[in-house]
Amino acid sequence: MTIAIRLDSADETHAWGARLGAALQAGDVLVLTGGLGAGKTTLTQGIAEGLGVRGPITSPTFVIARIHPSLVGGPALVHVDAYRLGGPDELDDLDLDADIAVSVTVVEWGAGMAEALATEHLEIVLQPDAGGAARTATLVPTGDRFEALAAELSHTARRSSGLRE
Repeated sequence: MTIAIRLDSADETHAWGARLGAALQAGDVLVLTGGLGAGKTTLTQGIAEGLGVRGPITSPTFVIARIHPSLVGGPALVHVDAYRLGGPDELDDLDLDADIAVSVTVVEWGAGMAEALATEHLEIVLQPDAGGAARTATLVPTGDRFEALAAELSHTARRSSGLRE
């Protein structure tokens, strides 16, 4: 099952990410896919807001991974940028397994590598529209938990002003 949600601006992407972040729990793994400028970091900033973690949230391209502790007693956010990694072995070298169970892990550019971090995960493919700030977020859930979460997020998006499926 895949679900596509249209997000008309960076602000909508951030706001939708905050709703997603509020629904996440320790052990959740998200894989963000999309080209440069697709909105992966903007979405992660919203997720961080929803989780209530310490910021600022910036792209970890050169440091590869950052841990943002919770300010509200929830799980930390582990924000990974796999763009410069050569493959799953290099991702494994980061030893993310130690943090998976107690954190929410978001891996930008992680397709083909990060899925092995958890048997259940959510891939979000961000595709910008030509010439504008709008984008489509396609949710590709793996596992019962993320299929239910994707369906709820789609339902929430349809009810929210400005967000359409």
